[in-house]
Amino acid sequence: MNIAGVPPTRRPRRRARAVGGILILLAALVCAVLLSLAVGANPLPLDAVAAALRGDGTAETAYVVLDLRVPRTITGLVAGAALGAAGALIQAFTRNPLADPGILGVNAGAALAVALGVSLLGLRDASQFVWLAFLGALVVTVAVYLVGSSGRGSADPIRLTLAGVALGAVLSGITTGIALSDPDAFDSMRSWNAGSLLGRGFDVIVPIVPFVLLGLVLAVVLAPGLNAVGLGEDVARAQGANVVGIRIGVIVAVTLLAGAATALAGPIAFVGLMVPHVIRWTFGVDQRVILPLSAALAPVVLLLADVLGRVIIAPAEVPVGIVAAFVGAPVLILLARRRRASAL
Repeated sequence: MNIAGVPPTRRPRRRARAVGGILILLAALVCAVLLSLAVGANPLPLDAVAAALRGDGTAETAYVVLDLRVPRTITGLVAGAALGAAGALIQAFTRNPLADPGILGVNAGAALAVALGVSLLGLRDASQFVWLAFLGALVVTVAVYLVGSSGRGSADPIRLTLAGVALGAVLSGITTGIALSDPDAFDSMRSWNAGSLLGRGFDVIVPIVPFVLLGLVLAVVLAPGLNAVGLGEDVARAQGANVVGIRIGVIVAVTLLAGAATALAGPIAFVGLMVPHVIRWTFGVDQRVILPLSAALAPVVLLLADVLGRVIIAPAEVPVGIVAAFVGAPVLILLARRRRASAL
């Protein structure tokens, strides 16, 4: 049996399923992108979308497609890929199928930093506090690691999870208190705090992309080691895996990915929790397959949730974070009832 726990005779079949899954997910991703560009309060036919992308459309169509929907779609792609990979990493790292990217306090740290920026610095626009959100996520994740590694022994997944949940709860309470102290000032934060792809221009997206790419590369590099750790730390050490290095690498990758996604689109729940379950249930437990396919499926889920939010109560919109929660909760319950979906 190899390091991934897959007998050699099953490798070609697993590899073929993975390749087929990638092709299906790429097709689904293309469809989700087209829907994101075409559907909204002002629905457009695909030929009009194509004309706008070529620069041949009307001024109104060009504004809707190029200025509003293209940045929104790219935001969904970037944030979705980051959330999917972060969710797969944290579930493999903690060996907890209920773990999500917020378990290390990433969302709580980002929200507190934004709240402080709104309250103390008078920030009102997403482009102004996106870097504060990212900084808050980084600081809190480091704090969680220091708390989880203090005392006897080194940091382990259980101690890090407990430290993240406890610190996240405290910070969320502080954030709520700050927001309630001045409701008018925090109107600008409501859309971000609910999870939204709207209003993110390229001035916000472009600086975030390198962090996401670095996190994705690190996730791919860590995948074989996570397979070894999944067999048990003693077995992983016997196979030559650097368990401490893998832990630190996962924390860095999750911080980059989840911090970037939260800073860009706000704290979006269930996507990073649900998507790895779907991939694991369909393609098995090899992290070398789960991580890239989770990064491919999560943008599909996020973009479709965003499209659904545009049409539910049109011409008004429901933030994508709320739609993802409503869609993700029943799907996750359904998956959790299947034994294979819950196995790590």
